[in-house]
Amino acid sequence: MADREGRSHGVARVTATVLVGLAVFAACAVEMVEALTIVLAAGLTRGWRSALEGSALAVLVLAAIVAAVGPALIHLIPMSVLRVVVGSLLLVLGLQWLGKAILRASGHKALRDEVAIYKREVTRLSGLPLRGSGRDAAGFVISFKGVFLEGLEVVMIVLTLGLSSGNLGVAVIGAGSAVVLVGIVGAVLARQLSEVPENSMKMGVGLMLVTFGTFWGGEGAGLQWPGADLALFGLLALYGVTAWVAVGLLTRSRRQSGAAETT
Repeated sequence: MADREGRSHGVARVTATVLVGLAVFAACAVEMVEALTIVLAAGLTRGWRSALEGSALAVLVLAAIVAAVGPALIHLIPMSVLRVVVGSLLLVLGLQWLGKAILRASGHKALRDEVAIYKREVTRLSGLPLRGSGRDAAGFVISFKGVFLEGLEVVMIVLTLGLSSGNLGVAVIGAGSAVVLVGIVGAVLARQLSEVPENSMKMGVGLMLVTFGTFWGGEGAGLQWPGADLALFGLLALYGVTAWVAVGLLTRSRRQSGAAETT
């Protein structure tokens, strides 16, 4: 009996680890697509030197933040407190992503189009004056801002998911894999970033972030989840069904409103 329970617990832990890796990978891939859109637009319109220098500086600043904040989170904050805080942050972030994804899936909000965003950035940047020195302040600042802001969200996701689950290494690998994959896709597709199914990914990421936020927030508050880590599947199913019902209700409401307006 003890061996069977041990194997069951081991399977649950491995499954939870895989879910953490997938959640980090998907979330980071979405953020990197958005950052890459900005860098491509800045590079092609303002010059690659300034765009790449701005991106590189943003990465260095983010690395410094991780080096300063990461150890403090690990050594100074009790795990129970960290899980409550992290759970709350993940719930807020996940609900934002999930809410937007539900609105887009139901037709109440326009689908995010990276190609259209890219074209808008190109048009806006093309109208700014260029300097002849080989460096362009606008391209540098825009690339820095895009990479830093999206990267900061990646850092938060990696630290919160990785530290709370005790799988920081898995989270880092997931984030690194997403960065490499999106970089390769961006280099190959360049302007065809719409090939990346970002809107579908945001729905899945939102569900996983809300699931982990609920699970770790409950653990930090002293709640004993039935089945330990296996409760993640129950929470994920619950939120998935809720999102599916919400999409259906909102879609029906939009169609009824449209029919009423045409009569």
